[in-house]
Amino acid sequence: MPLLYTIGKLTVAPALRLAFRPTVEGLEHIPETGGAIFAGNHLSVADELFLGTVVPRHLAFWAKSEYFNGVGAKGAFSKFLLTGLGAIPVERAGGRAALSAFDAAIPALRAGDLVAVYPEGTRSPDGRLYRGRTGAARLAVAAGVPIIPVGVIGTDKAQPIGVRVPRPGKAKIIIRFGKPLDFTGRPDDRTSLRAMTDELMAEIQTLTGQEYVPRYAPKRGEPTSA
Repeated sequence: MPLLYTIGKLTVAPALRLAFRPTVEGLEHIPETGGAIFAGNHLSVADELFLGTVVPRHLAFWAKSEYFNGVGAKGAFSKFLLTGLGAIPVERAGGRAALSAFDAAIPALRAGDLVAVYPEGTRSPDGRLYRGRTGAARLAVAAGVPIIPVGVIGTDKAQPIGVRVPRPGKAKIIIRFGKPLDFTGRPDDRTSLRAMTDELMAEIQTLTGQEYVPRYAPKRGEPTSA
């Protein structure tokens, strides 16, 4: 486990548990050893904090590459922090650059590490669950590891978009882990990946009870529609 992550486990995690007292369900679905992908809904930047708090093992999160490439003191600190936590940079522009995240995650998973991803690709702008992108399924097939569905409730109230720090007392935080989905041996063609991703999103919706929107989430600043 990376040093900064260990320090966070000993300091930040107990503080969050004390302040928010999150309810956790389905911990028995988390493997004690071996690689696995945690794939959940994405309501807030606090999702990573609470997920890392309740999962006993190290979780490597995919993070926007911009967080690793900032300038000045703030950029240097961001890169130092994320690198020290074992985060994996993701190029959201697509193409060959975006595949670098897979190149880093696959050997980590095969070596027995855990990786967390958010299939929606961005935070939900309105609390609904949007169509998932196929990266998690593609990664699971390539690495030969299961996907553990994750449902998080309340983080959008505890730390809404634009709020810097989670606020205790604003909402009850609930984190649910579903039964692992094993896609080992499934083909990785576009149709199969879409079917696996839809199955995953259905499991996440069961855990959260969110309204499902069968289209990709709009980027920040873009309008949402009913």
